[in-house]
Amino acid sequence: MKLSARNQIPGRVTAITPGAVNGTVKVDIGNGIIVTASITEEAIADLHLSEGDRVTVVVKATDVLIGK
Repeated sequence: MKLSARNQIPGRVTAITPGAVNGTVKVDIGNGIIVTASITEEAIADLHLSEGDRVTVVVKATDVLIGK
């Protein structure tokens, strides 16, 4: 899979929480860091996602905010 997005981080799915329309997918990217993504239930099914799967987290954003 080739993408123009440069922020591609490999990881492993640790949890999938289904929802009515969107589900939550947690991905361990190493060093105790978990990235959480909200994606459609249809996308979860199309990707055949399961806990333990190796995946790539792709971050593409026009804004990145930091608060303190």
